[in-house]
Amino acid sequence: MIPGFRRALLPALFTTAALALAACGSSAAPAADPAGTPQAGGTLRFAVSSDQGCVDPQQVGSNDTIYSLRQIVDSLTDQDPKTGELKPWLATSWQSAPEAKSYTFTLRPGVTFSDGTPLDANAVKANFDRVPQIGARGTLPKGYLAGYAGTTVQSPTQFTVSFQQPNVQFLQGTSTHSLGILSLATVAKSDDDRCASVIGSGPFTIQNYVKNASLTLAKRKGYDWGSTLFAHPGEAYLDTLDFRVVPESGVRAGSLQAGEVDAIGNIGQQDEAPLTGAGDQLLARPNPGIAFGIAFNQSKPIVSDPAVRQALSLSINRQEIVKAVYTSQTKVATSILASTTPAWADQSSLVAFDLAKAKSTLDAAGWAPGPDGIRAKDVQRLTVPLGFANNAGSNKPTLELIQQQAKAAGIDVQVQELQIAQTPQIQASGDFSALWGNLTRADPDILRSSYSVAGSNYYRIPQSPLEPLLVAQAAEPDTAKRAQIVAQAQQVLLQQGFYVPVVELTTVLGVAPSVHGVTFDASSRIQLHDAWKSS
Repeated sequence: MIPGFRRALLPALFTTAALALAACGSSAAPAADPAGTPQAGGTLRFAVSSDQGCVDPQQVGSNDTIYSLRQIVDSLTDQDPKTGELKPWLATSWQSAPEAKSYTFTLRPGVTFSDGTPLDANAVKANFDRVPQIGARGTLPKGYLAGYAGTTVQSPTQFTVSFQQPNVQFLQGTSTHSLGILSLATVAKSDDDRCASVIGSGPFTIQNYVKNASLTLAKRKGYDWGSTLFAHPGEAYLDTLDFRVVPESGVRAGSLQAGEVDAIGNIGQQDEAPLTGAGDQLLARPNPGIAFGIAFNQSKPIVSDPAVRQALSLSINRQEIVKAVYTSQTKVATSILASTTPAWADQSSLVAFDLAKAKSTLDAAGWAPGPDGIRAKDVQRLTVPLGFANNAGSNKPTLELIQQQAKAAGIDVQVQELQIAQTPQIQASGDFSALWGNLTRADPDILRSSYSVAGSNYYRIPQSPLEPLLVAQAAEPDTAKRAQIVAQAQQVLLQQGFYVPVVELTTVLGVAPSVHGVTFDASSRIQLHDAWKSS
């Protein structure tokens, strides 16, 4: 999600109920591998389409970058991708206060960072104390720690995290890469210095990083504190992970077929048949969180008009887009939340294609068709600049098709490509009208962290009936009651036209037949501790 946005969504990067692993489109569990006994050693060569330009897990949101950085940090908890249940990782146990304003954790003893320093309660406190100070790139972890009041250390293995108000989503946040624990030396660095080099406690360590080109990770010797969801204890099987930036989808697919790489991300629709025909595996899993779509800066002219936002949504034929651009596993958006997100509610009636209604909505708002079909009002042309980061092969063709569809309603969508590393600053500055992206998270609080006026409010959303709903769901510990509130919030978001969802992101990887044990976590990011290669 940067496929996606942040607190605002990080456009087109990002970019977490029933969750399942799909292989070649069918449901499958990653447990037993028919390939036989895992073999230790070797290098996994992985081609991705982009680099966010930062190796700090707490400052990235792009799936391409998270693939690698998930491997260098451990989290307090892990989330079962099948059930959504939280499982022990660095923390062996945890307790929540009745009002959900504080959480006490017990750490596994003996864990160390790759520089040899201990990962203890003081290290966790230093990480959490530092998160609120991170700049624009740190919107994800800052959202998980919303209302953070501090961490109290009781002993080297026990600490309590407190909040100013109830924060039921925090526990799920502790399972994410964004709250992965970094060394004290790393935490003390500036944001930019952390983007160049970090030290974690994960099963792999950074060996070499060349911005926009490659990232090489080496196996952490002596690693013995993996998640309880890992298939085997101890060190990772692979010696090295070699992530290479290959922007062109066709080149990535060709490299996999030629045996030059072992796995690729961002599979294009045109790649499916050739890859499966060559015997390669397609591993797929729908991403929870905010679906791919369009977010607006409501302080800007034109997009501040709700009629424009609603008409744009009505003009988009989502079925046509999925059929023309995306892989066979992809679904159209039926709400702002993807259907794999806890508390998702089907809002299909509010994201339906209706060109006639799009035109009548603009007519009623005073937007009259001009000589070239593009509408205008008070001599102002109905032009919507729409920014995106080209870190996924589907982004540009999707927006070009949206551009064509919107034109039929009289809306001039101007597609503008952005650099992925620049998007957090662009969001923070407010120098945009609309952004394309998604945001992955396996908790509905992603709505609050993106659209609450009490947060960063990168979209300049005014006070509305949405705000009390976002606040209420964050404080409601009862799952059923919380789901009802989240359903109302989704409805209000769409009725107000605050967001135009288009398509659900599905992570699809191409993997060579010699590669085994690649799994997805609950946020559809990959875990490579159990991955191995057969001879």
